[in-house]
Amino acid sequence: MSSEAVPDETLMLAFAAGDALAFETLYDRHALPVWRFVQRSLHDTALADDLVQDVWFSLVRQAPQYLPRARFRTWLFTLAHHRLVDHWRTHKVHASLDAETEDGAALADTLAADSGFGPVRQMQSREQAQALLDALDALPLPQREAFLLQAEGGLSLAEIAQATGVSAETAKSRLRYARERLRQALEAFT
Repeated sequence: MSSEAVPDETLMLAFAAGDALAFETLYDRHALPVWRFVQRSLHDTALADDLVQDVWFSLVRQAPQYLPRARFRTWLFTLAHHRLVDHWRTHKVHASLDAETEDGAALADTLAADSGFGPVRQMQSREQAQALLDALDALPLPQREAFLLQAEGGLSLAEIAQATGVSAETAKSRLRYARERLRQALEAFT
């Protein structure tokens, strides 16, 4: 059986039993979505790198006690959520959408796709990306987190509720309000 066909929960149990290749497979599957969730929650690439590393260390530390009570992805994003909460409790959040990425590009430029339609289309794409970043940043933290858990983590409503420790109705409400605010903020681009 190829590693793509092996469920995450089985891989995690194998890792807990000492299979390092199982960890590599889990990391390959989930590293980027977890990093994007944390980075887009913080708007700080270096800090996101550090916090995501902490998430993976936490996974390693908790591996011997791991029991598949929920989908592995939900459990992993719960670890990431808890690490973000710990960070926010101990640090003030200073996010700037004007910040540059490590390579000196504007944050909005990293979201803008290469449209292939020339400079005007690229400018519109960058403007739309910046508007999305601005709208995400303007969301109240619980709504932003619910949106990013679904958009970046692929979590279901029930999984968002579980990861954030709220009821399903609260998670649903947060997600609905986030989508509505984002839709309103991006109306000019439709």
